[in-house]
Amino acid sequence: MCLGAAAPALAEPVLTGAGYLEPTTRYGHAVLGDGVEWGALRLRLREADGGTRDVLLRLPETRVFEDLAPRLVDLGGQRAAMVIETDAAHGARLALYTSEGVLAAGPFIGQPYRWLAPVGAADLDGDGQVEIAWVDRPHLARVLRVWRYVPGNPALQEVASRPGFTNHRIGWDHIAGGLRDCGQGPEMITADGDWQRIMASSLVAGRIETRALGPYDEAAIEAALACR
Repeated sequence: MCLGAAAPALAEPVLTGAGYLEPTTRYGHAVLGDGVEWGALRLRLREADGGTRDVLLRLPETRVFEDLAPRLVDLGGQRAAMVIETDAAHGARLALYTSEGVLAAGPFIGQPYRWLAPVGAADLDGDGQVEIAWVDRPHLARVLRVWRYVPGNPALQEVASRPGFTNHRIGWDHIAGGLRDCGQGPEMITADGDWQRIMASSLVAGRIETRALGPYDEAAIEAALACR
């Protein structure tokens, strides 16, 4: 019997966009300036034939997206939406979503009305794996944390942490700082815990090394992100 050539495998859909839907007031924290959070996540996918489709992922009533906007991140051949997801009993966590649901997540902080602010996602130490940085409770604990995404593992893996950093004030509708690469590798740009200095932090051999760039103000931190 003569068999024909195997059909080529269909390419996986590519995540090209994300947004929050279904505004809700069921979680009254208002850390971002108002009492409105989000109950659903819309992901837009591009199919192999060039067409697009949307997938709607809806949270249970005990959870919200306590966030400004989802962020598309490259996990090394796969894209995901990075979000802040909050549980009414356990507070916030950072999670990565695909069209199938939660791909991987960090732990919930552990109590309600406790929040985190993302810094960004990248290969922060050049090991070929993607690390994710956030400030844990930027108004209270002010701890910079770095966790690693390991393909196939639904739990992000803790890499390093260091106290004394912040990137958000209560009521702000934005998060200060982020990631930059000025030619010497990725750096995490935040304020220090007292909002006095702009800090550039790097992940080196499993620990966070940091240096001050100068006095903090919003124009200066934007300039620092732009490597100016």
